[in-house]
Amino acid sequence: MSTLSTPFDPDRETPPEAPLEIHRARVVPEWIDYNGHLNVGYYVVAFDKATDMLLDLFDIGEAHAARARQGCFVLETHVTYAQEVGLDDPLRFTAQMLDADDKRLHFFIEMHHREEGYLAATSEQIAMLVDLEARRSVAFPPLAARRIEALTAAHRALPRPPQAGSRIAIRRKG
Repeated sequence: MSTLSTPFDPDRETPPEAPLEIHRARVVPEWIDYNGHLNVGYYVVAFDKATDMLLDLFDIGEAHAARARQGCFVLETHVTYAQEVGLDDPLRFTAQMLDADDKRLHFFIEMHHREEGYLAATSEQIAMLVDLEARRSVAFPPLAARRIEALTAAHRALPRPPQAGSRIAIRRKG
């Protein structure tokens, strides 16, 4: 799996208004199921890697967990599957901030086929920063809070993804 370098410096540049490309990957053989496509569980693994890149952008990822003993826990996630991907397909992931407060993030990640451009899947998540010793929520550090607010503000004008906030149900005609 490959990742992108940070596409902008959140402390020096204005965040882009468009969803931010945060990660690239390729479907590997161990992710393929007996149906010949990406297994449902590995979609979540791929989204988790993209989430790690978003958290690193805010400086609340793996390095922050080691340094400050604080880490982000996902409280809720909703994955939708739009079109299948298969072995060796190249993927790109974009993130859009939907909301944030002093302890929580609400974001939306899209998985696209990198060459064909189609939307393959989406993941909407709410995550919270947690003190890893006390196992209680904590406020984002000042640097992270500034970065989160900047990206959230830049994304406020974006249209809300149609899958965001959706409920799961069997849709019936009539």
